[in-house]
Amino acid sequence: MEAKPPLYPVAGAAGPEGDENSLGVPDGLGVPDGLGVPDGPEAPLDELVGAYPNYNEEEEERRYYRRRRLGVLKNVLAASAGGTLTYGVYLGLLQMQLILHYDETYREVKYGNMGLPDIDSKMLMGINVTPIAALLYTPVLIRFFGTKWMMFLAVGIYALFVSTNYWERYYTLVPSAVALGMAIVPLWASMGNYITRMAQKYYEYSHYKEDEQGPPQRPPRGSHAPYLLVFQAIFYSFFHLSFACAQLPMIYFLNYYLYDLNHTLWNVKSCGTNSHGILNGFNKTVLRTLPRSKNLIVVETVLMGVAFLAMLLVLGLCGAAYRPTEEIDLRSVGWGNIFQLPFKHVRDFRLRHLVPFFIYSGFEVLFACTGLALGYGVCSMGLERLAYLLIAYSLGASAASFLGLLGLWLPRSVPLVAGAVLHLLLTLSLFFWAPVPRVQKQNWILYVAAVLWGVGSALNKTGLSTLLGIMYEDKERQDFIFTIYHWWQAVAIFAVYLGSSLPMKAKLGVLLVTLVVAVASYLWMEQKLRRGVLPRQPRIPRPQHKVRGYRYLEEDNSDESDAEGERGGDCGQGQGACAEEEEPQGDPAGPCRRPCPYEQALGGDGLEQ
Repeated sequence: MEAKPPLYPVAGAAGPEGDENSLGVPDGLGVPDGLGVPDGPEAPLDELVGAYPNYNEEEEERRYYRRRRLGVLKNVLAASAGGTLTYGVYLGLLQMQLILHYDETYREVKYGNMGLPDIDSKMLMGINVTPIAALLYTPVLIRFFGTKWMMFLAVGIYALFVSTNYWERYYTLVPSAVALGMAIVPLWASMGNYITRMAQKYYEYSHYKEDEQGPPQRPPRGSHAPYLLVFQAIFYSFFHLSFACAQLPMIYFLNYYLYDLNHTLWNVKSCGTNSHGILNGFNKTVLRTLPRSKNLIVVETVLMGVAFLAMLLVLGLCGAAYRPTEEIDLRSVGWGNIFQLPFKHVRDFRLRHLVPFFIYSGFEVLFACTGLALGYGVCSMGLERLAYLLIAYSLGASAASFLGLLGLWLPRSVPLVAGAVLHLLLTLSLFFWAPVPRVQKQNWILYVAAVLWGVGSALNKTGLSTLLGIMYEDKERQDFIFTIYHWWQAVAIFAVYLGSSLPMKAKLGVLLVTLVVAVASYLWMEQKLRRGVLPRQPRIPRPQHKVRGYRYLEEDNSDESDAEGERGGDCGQGQGACAEEEEPQGDPAGPCRRPCPYEQALGGDGLEQ
């Protein structure tokens, strides 16, 4: 039986009859002159299928890392926009819901004797009390799901809270509020960790040439600080806009149903520093007409759509914070160690000195939304001005977030202390000021106070997050540190929830004392660091790789048989002898190296064969 000719002629070989050239083209067709087609069996194959002649390796490498840097910027913007939309939807829905449920006529006509005030109180309790336990599970959840997927899961829980407002019942609102309270600390801890990691990755992609000049080394301490300052400024400029976004349902929907201040404030006798509790004497009916259920469903559907958009932003546009092998390393330190490490970080004197600032950070943002906005603003200007007052606070804080970039030229303590001093002056001014109810001449003072308070809040938030990202730049610790930070914020918010019925002077006094202690403790910490006092950090255990797969092949091999495992164990027992027999010119793994899966697939046993 005759052998069939090859389907593809071999490059460089003549045909069987000598009637074809090296390209398999018959002689009669010919090849134009000047193409430089080699003849004969010795023609090199590279001249036919060689590399692209104009390929520039350095230019392609530069383009590659530029794309990676643009990807990091995309991640920062997507995470910032997702956090803004999520928090804006949550605040806007909660504010509209509490105003509607406060009105007696709305409760009686819409829900009868269902007990909405009791449901609202339990819902607020679930939101404010549940985060107290977050220190126990937040690091475990972040390590288990990963930073990006923890963000996505928490945003999804916020969307779940929005969806339950379609059917306002005890068994829908209260469980969703408890779930929301459980997601608060994991969301913002993973957000802070994510922004810090993006700054570190941007540094790596900007200084890739340094890694090529020698063996890979850890970047210098604080090398990512400039990028971290920029990214935190971007994040908090977006985040503070969420307070303005939260007022859109009030401006475009609820304000059309509200009474004016002459009706709602008719029984209010004192405001500001002379007030007690929250809006003592405020009218029980605030709605002129009741909104139609169809209109409420439309508003809630829009909010639900925005929450779903935030989920898509985090899911589709946010890249991973760590490489897959890095995430496995972070999980492989042991779940017991992950649970304990947040508590062990209390040994670090830097964290102990920053705890008062963490607590004040929770106090001041809630005071802006309740004490300043309600006790001073609504009490004197009416409920219809609440949205514009919070928008002034939001815009001031968003614009002032870029003042954190002063840390590029000034010492890192300057922005943080400047924001604290501004809040100190405002607190002292509010302590001695009591606006008169229903008097409009003093409105401009309240707007200026709201803007200035937003400036101080922005300096506080950007300064603290940047400080933590600079002091704790080890990727093995960042999720623990941001968990501690946001847990103390949650504790402070819980304390404000418990003391909501206190007189305004008591609230301002607590705020003032906490601020002074926070600044003094922080300056003491900086003084210790200048003296060279070394912080005591808990040791992070080495990863114990227990996975089965191709990611780790040093110790465990998922494809080995029992006999290979025994042979590997015998080799491990004689490891010292193997090391002695190792030669400098040989394979550094030694003759007892276990074959990799590729070698096993080929049927060989590595160097032993």
